[in-house]
This record gives sequence, structure tokens and C-alpha cells, in this order.
Amino acid sequence: MRIDYNTHLDYSDVLLKPKRSTLNSRREVDILREFNFIHAQKKMSCVPIVASNMDGVGTFAMAKVLQEYKMLTVLRKHYNIKDWKTAVGSGLKLKYVSACVGTGAIWDDNASDYQTLKQVMTMFPDVQYITIDVANAYHEQFVDFLSRIRTEFPDKIIIAGNVVSPEMTEELIINGADIVKVGIGPGSVCTTRTETGVGVPQFSAIIECADAANGVGGHIMADGGCSAPGDIAKGLGAGAHFVMLGGMLAGHDESELELRDGKRIFYGMSSQSAFDAHGARKDGYRGTEGKTVVLDDRGPVKETVEHILSSVRSSCVYIGARRIKDIPKCAHFVKVNNVRNRIYDRYDSK
Repeated sequence: MRIDYNTHLDYSDVLLKPKRSTLNSRREVDILREFNFIHAQKKMSCVPIVASNMDGVGTFAMAKVLQEYKMLTVLRKHYNIKDWKTAVGSGLKLKYVSACVGTGAIWDDNASDYQTLKQVMTMFPDVQYITIDVANAYHEQFVDFLSRIRTEFPDKIIIAGNVVSPEMTEELIINGADIVKVGIGPGSVCTTRTETGVGVPQFSAIIECADAANGVGGHIMADGGCSAPGDIAKGLGAGAHFVMLGGMLAGHDESELELRDGKRIFYGMSSQSAFDAHGARKDGYRGTEGKTVVLDDRGPVKETVEHILSSVRSSCVYIGARRIKDIPKCAHFVKVNNVRNRIYDRYDSK
């Protein structure tokens, strides 16, 4: 048994300290960032805020809005090739989406999401990103599968995770990941921490994993825990190269979920609702690590996206960061009381 007595922090435990700035307006902030990907050997430019591959978030409808802001969407893995053809024919820009494959493909070559991935990569070569998404990326089979995907698709930008430790961040990058997803349990509809007792506070996990990724030429994507735009700025300030959003983009028209009496359902991808929608493991090991919540309908996502981007620009002005890339260089954090600030309990866009 071992205990780490060092303090580990979540977003709610810190604030960015303002600095003297030469910026006079949010318009002066460049929120585009260019990335060099070590394995794919490519340069790509985007706004590094990403829609999660969750039901109700990682949808084609969401991607068609976010692409106008040069933001990425990791598409939910349950789309089939017919869905892809329809979306591409109706204006989807493949430059700003990632195909996704999940746990089942690690053990089953015939898994539907893996077969769809191979079809998508063949039919739509302009898709540049592949996301390998599992709740626990610490097992050897995942690393082996990552290496296999890298061999099959050597020129694609591979996003893989999730992990929360520097050693495993390095392991995934060494074995083919260009971007490692960081986060176990911080999401608004994730119950991993309470169900299993496993996790690392997200802010500290980002700092440690970003440092490891930088050392081996990779990048990280902070996945989960953002409940307000300020959390995105904190994640970027901690060193995250990308920040992935779930709950902040949920509940909008683009969810592709049924609207009932002005309400929309949002659920974690390891919740009973997800099992009901997509099927559960048939070996008896189907414990849930997610919950289901009912959200007020939030209308079109466009207004929420513009509010988020405006707030991130404002964060940059406060700390003197002329480019979104400069946020870590300009960030000076102060630790606050451990009592959670109530304004971060939930983020509702007006």
C-alpha cells in the first residue's frame, strides 16, 4: 500500500491570476493553433476545443456547426457507413472530424465500429483523425491495439486514451498515439470515481501528463471536468494542447436526441442508458460507471459555442496571452479554498 501525500487539484481548486496586458480587445487574440504530429508527420491548424464522442455530443449535426469555427468533433462510434455517406453528402467537412473506435475492437476484429472505421478510412481519405476510446487505457491489450492501428493507418493522427499518469502518457505516445486523452472520472455524467474509487483530480493530471507528452514529442487532450468556459482556460493553462467537452455541449438541438416536453436526456457512455441504447457486455461484467440526467432544451449550439470562445478570448486578455498557444506561458495560478465554488457546479448557457 502506498499513499501520495502531495496535493492534487481539480479545476475548482485554482484560479488564473490576472496580469498586466498589452491586449486591448478580445479580437486581438488568436485562438487558432497549429500542431505538428510526430507519428502522422502532419501539420494541422484548428481551435483546440473538441466535442466528445458521446451520444448527444459527438454527432454529425454538432460537427457541421463546430466546423464553421474550425473546432474538432470526435464522432460517436455507433454511426454506420451509410450514416457517414449521408453526412458527407450534406456538407460535413472531413478536416474537422475524427472517426472513433472503442473497446470491442480490441478483442474482436469483426466489431462493428472497427469495420466501420476501416470503411471510412478507405472511402473518405480526407478524414485525418482516428480516436481509440476506452475508459481504461492501462491494459496491455490496448497498447497492442494502438500499435496495430498505427501500423494500419500510418499517416493518420491518432488520439488514444484515457489515462491520468505521465508514465502511461509516454507509453501511448511511444506506441503510436499523437494525442493522448487525459481524464478518468471527471465528467459530469461519469461515476467512475464513486463506483471504483479510481481517478486523479483533473487539473493535476493535466500538468503531469502534459509534461510527459512534451518530453516525447506528443500532445494531450484534457477530457472531462469542464463545467464553465473558465475551466477550458484553466485546462489550457495547465498545459493541455486540446480540451474536450461533453456536458457543456449537451442538451442542444444538435444532440440528435428526442426532445420531450422541453427536455433532453444526457448520459455517460458507461451508464445504463447507454447500455440500453447500444447493448451491454454479455459476460456478466456490466457494472455501470455513468449516470443519466435530464437537461432543459438549450436550443441551437451556435450561441453556446460563441459564448465559450468569447470567454476563452477574455481569459487570454486578462493574462496577456496574445495566442491560445501562449496561455501556459502566461498562466499564473492561485490555489483557492477547497470548498467548491458554487458557480462551477453547473454551467448553463443563456
